[in-house]
Amino acid sequence: MKSKFLLLLTFCLSAACSQLSKPKFDPKAEEEVIRAVLNAEQIAWNNGDIDAFMEGFWKSDSLQFVSARGVNHGWEETRQGYKLRYADRAAMGTLSYEILQVTPLASDVFVVMGKYHVTRDIGNLDGAFTVIFKKIKGKWVAIYDHSA
Repeated sequence: MKSKFLLLLTFCLSAACSQLSKPKFDPKAEEEVIRAVLNAEQIAWNNGDIDAFMEGFWKSDSLQFVSARGVNHGWEETRQGYKLRYADRAAMGTLSYEILQVTPLASDVFVVMGKYHVTRDIGNLDGAFTVIFKKIKGKWVAIYDHSA
C-alpha cells in the first residue's frame, strides 16, 4: 500500500513539475509583440525602406500576399511587387495603420484586422487588411496578408 502511495505521489509531483516548466501563454503579451512588428513596418515604410518593411514578413516561398492585383507567392516576389509599385518616396507616401482587432487562433497564430492609410501628393491610398501572424523560430512574422 505504501509503495502505491509513493508511486502515486511521484506521478503527481512529476505532472505538477512538468506543468510548472511549461511557459504560460500570455495572449496580451504576444499581441504587444505583434503590434510592435506592425509599428516597425510602419516606421520602415515611412523611412522609405521597403527591405526593412519586409522584415515583418515570413522569408519563405510559402508567404502569400493577396491584393486587387492578384496573389504574390513568396517573400521575394512580394518584396519585388512592393519595389515596383512604390519605386520612390512620392509613391510610398506616409503609411499609418488602424488596428481594429488582434485575435489569437492558437498560442503561435494570431489574425490581425485593420485599416491602412497612405498619404501621398499623387493621391492617397486607403484600404483594409487581414494578416495572419505565426511565431516561427521565436519571431512573429506575417505568413498571409490580404490587403484590399
